[in-house]
Amino acid sequence: MTSLENTPIDAKHNDPLSDDTHLADTLGPHLANVLTETSRVIYGQQEEIKQIIASVLSGGHALLVGAPGLGKTKLVSTLATVMGLSAKRVQFTPDLMPADITGSEILDEDAEGKRSFRFVPGPVFCQLLMADEINRASPRTQSALLQAMQEKYISIAGKDYPLPAPFHVLATQNPIEQEGTYPLPEAQLDRFMVQVNLSYPDLNTEKAMLLATTGANEAKAQPVMTSEMLIQAQSLVRRLPIGENLVDSILRLVRNARPETSEDPFIQQNIAWGPGSRAAQALMLLVRARALLNGRLAPNQEDLIALAPAVLRHRIALTFAARAENIQLDDIIQNLLQKAV
Repeated sequence: MTSLENTPIDAKHNDPLSDDTHLADTLGPHLANVLTETSRVIYGQQEEIKQIIASVLSGGHALLVGAPGLGKTKLVSTLATVMGLSAKRVQFTPDLMPADITGSEILDEDAEGKRSFRFVPGPVFCQLLMADEINRASPRTQSALLQAMQEKYISIAGKDYPLPAPFHVLATQNPIEQEGTYPLPEAQLDRFMVQVNLSYPDLNTEKAMLLATTGANEAKAQPVMTSEMLIQAQSLVRRLPIGENLVDSILRLVRNARPETSEDPFIQQNIAWGPGSRAAQALMLLVRARALLNGRLAPNQEDLIALAPAVLRHRIALTFAARAENIQLDDIIQNLLQKAV
């Protein structure tokens, strides 16, 4: 494991390209260790973990969807530890109020009897907020979190309070039980850079997990990065070059997924609404982040193929007729990918 102490991060070169190459070489071992250290605690889900890390490297938020008991909560807390981020967890319930997340003003009285209002920050003031079962909170509470996710600050009593940098929301959602839930509005879903679907582990992975987690000594994650390194990695992601062919593939993919701009009759008949420009922006950042995570300085079509489902699946709505015919959204995305790349 690479030590976090005395790690030279800032390059001292005159050539910007040389600076970025040096920075990528310096950050590369730490990013590789993020995957390695996370895998010591979380078994399986390697591609899904990469998608979540790529969203953080891109400065975005992620929605984790999976059945209970698949380790969603542990995955988020492990990533916070490994990446050196201050983290808070909020269990979303129907009676959760906006102030329970953002904080509120209280009336204070000093030693001289003078009264004044003082702001008490809520759990949103952290670098990584875990919103557990986010769809169980009321729309009022969800809207308070929406501002924090998009604007990176909150407003209380007419005053703005900036959130720590970097700031990320990793939310979880149970796809099985929908009783007593409030479906997330499309505007908030679109703020999540990716929707990562977590599935059940295979036989060998589940056996290894059982042996490792029910013994006397359970593995615990150790930090391999700092928040300052993450900020530098996020800046580097935006400077990485991307080929024009890949940009064209992203545009074809996103535009062909919209019934208004697609020439495919199947899309026009079965898609109610498609992804906006924010989906294309997310793909532009994510493919570069995944390339950096894999030790490359430029993304390729493989990155687009790996990330497209996570970016598009929560930004496309099927028509009622398509749902009645049991048409699967991921199948549509795969067909769109074949035509785009």
